[in-house]
Amino acid sequence: MAHYAFLDENNIVTQVIVGKNEDEKRDGVIVDWEEWYGNFHGVTCKRTSYNTNGNKHLLDGTPFRGNYAGVGYTYDTENDVFYPPQPYPSWTLNSNWVWEAPVAYPDDGNFYNWNEETTSWDLVE
Repeated sequence: MAHYAFLDENNIVTQVIVGKNEDEKRDGVIVDWEEWYGNFHGVTCKRTSYNTNGNKHLLDGTPFRGNYAGVGYTYDTENDVFYPPQPYPSWTLNSNWVWEAPVAYPDDGNFYNWNEETTSWDLVE
């Protein structure tokens, strides 16, 4: 089964559906399902991979379009990838299409919340 993301006029994902596999035929003919679903719904449609996150394939396959699309994600037409909304203004998008804090998350086994005012991690007590 394949997954497809519908985009609005700003390339923001509005819906993700389960659809036909890329090689499935309709009336004996191979169909471009991105185009078919897009035309049927009157919007741009892009296939997305449930197994791709952070530009890595979870099953050691080939990553596809950066990340599995979710509602609110952006589709970057220039790089042919999906990426999530920016969680905080100080965070930057890395080369794997994942948002990173300007300070690494502490690796001490504790839980932290991001503090945008101080651009640091606050210990959750």
